[in-house]
Amino acid sequence: MLVFCSIVIQKEQYRNKDALFSKSSIRASWIRAGLESQGDAMPKKKSPIDHLNSPRQPHIVHLIPPGAPGHAEAKGGAMVVSSPAEVDALIRQLEPGEVLTLDDLRAALARRHNVAVACPVSTAIFANMSARAAEERRQHGVSQAELTPWWRVLRKGGFLNPKLPGGVERQAVLLRNEGVTVSPLRKQLAVYDYEARRPDRKIEEASPR
Repeated sequence: MLVFCSIVIQKEQYRNKDALFSKSSIRASWIRAGLESQGDAMPKKKSPIDHLNSPRQPHIVHLIPPGAPGHAEAKGGAMVVSSPAEVDALIRQLEPGEVLTLDDLRAALARRHNVAVACPVSTAIFANMSARAAEERRQHGVSQAELTPWWRVLRKGGFLNPKLPGGVERQAVLLRNEGVTVSPLRKQLAVYDYEARRPDRKIEEASPR
């Protein structure tokens, strides 16, 4: 029985798929995704660092349900659902002055796992977890140079991400401190030259930092 990425499909959606999923398989998938623990009816509150350090491993979805994130893009191919740690490790490869988009990050994950696509929803969630874990570490006294540079990850088109810690204003400050020009574009903040600032190497092949 196929158990699709439960971090992408919400619990309410599972309840509407009784013909496809039993209650036991649903709960098992929640546990694997870290949404529920073995002994609790509700998930325990975890810190961003806890999420980043979870034992969750990337896995491949060979059959993506129609209408699910990544289905149309994969065109019949497989999709990788990454992990917080793997996404964090890729972001750590970015040097000051470099940026990439979430789609670039997904492309790197797909190349690493030799699949058609990486899940768009979970990749964005894990990038956000990485950012919040970095800010938690900052509060613990970790220096800026040692933090995962989450501010170097942009949305499609080079736009800044309001869902990251501190919103677009904070991301803009951190980027400008590294010499990256941030300007208004269609009433949003963006990096105009983001394409030229992409890494000239395959970050998925680099040694871990």
